[in-house]
Amino acid sequence: MAYDPTKLADWQIAAEAERGMPTPEEWRERLGLEKEEILPYGRISKLDYLKIYQRLKDRPNGKYIEITAITPTPLGEGKTTTTLGLIEGLAKRGVNVGGCIRQPSAGPTFNIKGTAAGGGNALLIPMTEFTLGLTGDIDAITNAHNLAMVAITARLQHEFNYSDEQLAKRNLRRLDIDPRRVEWRWAMDFCAQALRRIIIGIGGKMDGFMMESGFQISVSSELMAILSIVRDLRDLRERIGKITLAYDKRGNPITAEDLEVAGAMAAWMRNTINPTLCCTVEYQPVLVHAGPFANIAVGQSSVIGDLVGLKLFDYHVT
Repeated sequence: MAYDPTKLADWQIAAEAERGMPTPEEWRERLGLEKEEILPYGRISKLDYLKIYQRLKDRPNGKYIEITAITPTPLGEGKTTTTLGLIEGLAKRGVNVGGCIRQPSAGPTFNIKGTAAGGGNALLIPMTEFTLGLTGDIDAITNAHNLAMVAITARLQHEFNYSDEQLAKRNLRRLDIDPRRVEWRWAMDFCAQALRRIIIGIGGKMDGFMMESGFQISVSSELMAILSIVRDLRDLRERIGKITLAYDKRGNPITAEDLEVAGAMAAWMRNTINPTLCCTVEYQPVLVHAGPFANIAVGQSSVIGDLVGLKLFDYHVT
């Protein structure tokens, strides 16, 4: 049904629509999924991408509809609103349609823009879950990102405190990291301007290495951009290993592989390759996956989301 956006706020429209939102089991039947291909998270679900794609790999792809860049108003109406409205419009013509959009960051959500769930009748539900963390992908990326920073700072501390011989006893070799050329920073999913440039390592020799550092918003992490383009866990692991985290004092890049932290980072992100299933207020399926910022990365959802959508829907809007 259509709701009157002149009388109801977006959250009120969402609350009304969520009363009739399909359950994970209803979605499984509607989308023709096997029981093990849908992973319930409360009233929403993740889809097991690898199992679904492997089973449907020989099914012809649906039509691919790309919503390109739109200049939004200060409140953010743009690509998502257009995407959801088009999905609803195509559904009214009786076609099998779905789509994929990005997951919103808590930074813009608690700033002027608010949620990235669309607006009016072109709205994604469940709105609260979508807006506040969904199924934890951004948290996993934040942890993986910060794990790399822990590895860098720990290595700087060890190399400052110990000789080459002492490092060798700990199965470490000197990487000779230049503390002035650490490219990685800490991550948190808020717009915390006061933390953009900080000094860390204040204290004794076992309290880290004193250096300039800072925080960035989680969705600006290179890990988020990587998630948006990978095709499987092996691809994710390989790309993480190639990330340049810092440079040594001779100007050579030091990667996550060099720091032997890439595998652990990928382990933190193991579940992020599975898209989350949400829907419009008119109950058309919409996948939510990845969320790279458009001003520094691709500004699109994910290759994985599109690969799944093209197999499940005759028309895939993204």
